[in-house]
Amino acid sequence: MQAVATGLLVVMAIIYVIARLNEGAHPAVGYIRAFAEAAMVGGLADWFAVTALFRHPLGVPIPHTAIIPRNKDRIGDTLALFLRDNFLTPRVVARRMRSIDVATAAGRFLTRAPDAGGRLKEGASRMIADMLGALDPQRLGGMVKSAISTRVQDLDLAPLLGQALSAAIADGRHLPLLDGLTGWASKTLAANDQLIREIVNRRAGAIMRWTGLDQTLANAIIDGLQKMLVEMAEDPAHPLRAKAEEGLAALAHDLQHDERMGARIAGLRDEILANPAMIRWLDGLWEQARAALLRAARDPDRALAGRFGEALRQLGQTLQDSPRLRFTINRFARRTAVGVTASYGDGIVSLVSDTVRGWDAQTITGRVEAAVGRDLQFIRVNGTVVGGLVGVVLHAIGAWL
Repeated sequence: MQAVATGLLVVMAIIYVIARLNEGAHPAVGYIRAFAEAAMVGGLADWFAVTALFRHPLGVPIPHTAIIPRNKDRIGDTLALFLRDNFLTPRVVARRMRSIDVATAAGRFLTRAPDAGGRLKEGASRMIADMLGALDPQRLGGMVKSAISTRVQDLDLAPLLGQALSAAIADGRHLPLLDGLTGWASKTLAANDQLIREIVNRRAGAIMRWTGLDQTLANAIIDGLQKMLVEMAEDPAHPLRAKAEEGLAALAHDLQHDERMGARIAGLRDEILANPAMIRWLDGLWEQARAALLRAARDPDRALAGRFGEALRQLGQTLQDSPRLRFTINRFARRTAVGVTASYGDGIVSLVSDTVRGWDAQTITGRVEAAVGRDLQFIRVNGTVVGGLVGVVLHAIGAWL
């Protein structure tokens, strides 16, 4: 656009020269000359005015030129005061926030979040993914594992286990445990009957081995144990089952009230946490969780399609349907915005003022000129055209008089 404005001025100069050399050929040539002459004057005047805003015309330090570079500090201060007085005062922010329904807007967004492909969701997803990816995995993983270990170590597990066992006994949920133990004992006995025979044989005397009574005794022991286990499995009122239930009840009581039992459980807990296998398991658990978080953050549609997405939609619907909740959230948002403005408004104003003061003359000239854009050159074009029209009018008045 700058080239167009300058080219138009050059064209007017060429037309003026041609018209001046051929002015006697026809009366209309005088009007053309007058148009071109006045157009040059208007174009040059507006070029001077536009240039004087940003720099010295032709590098000549004419007074009252290069206005913006010379007054950049005052411009920065004035802009900062304008922002403070018109945008960053608690009164202005509060008045503006009264007309903004943050809760309803958030509710609509949450309700249609899985179906909305707007830049807000994509930007938030990308920001979360970048934050997770930028964090140091080792350090963050160490923090997470340390937090988990600390929380587990702070737990007094013995009473919790005792209460859970008492509740299971009261509801009869311990019976499948007893059945399982009985079945396991029966299978173990059948798998190790030869071991029992060898033990009996080693402990039997020579006479018993010579007469074969050791094998008879071993068979009687194995058969007796198997019969007892079968009876325990079939008879819920079996005395040994009752003894086992008494033992479980005693264990539940000790877990809740015996300090020595609590200390033993705490020691076992600490040993498990310090075990290398447990540490490796926590490492793998953290890596899986981190990878899942990254996948969810990079694919918000999939993350919002499950139960989490359903919960968000329900929250969004509640925000739209509950006037009381909307009022509470909007009031909180308004107070937060006003509080931020009151606390940081002056800092923002100072930031604007100090930033402009820190710019050199070339920087502020380029940024302001780029911000105004093509309109600066349209001023020159309009000046050329309007000047030419005024020249034609003046020539016509002179010819008429």
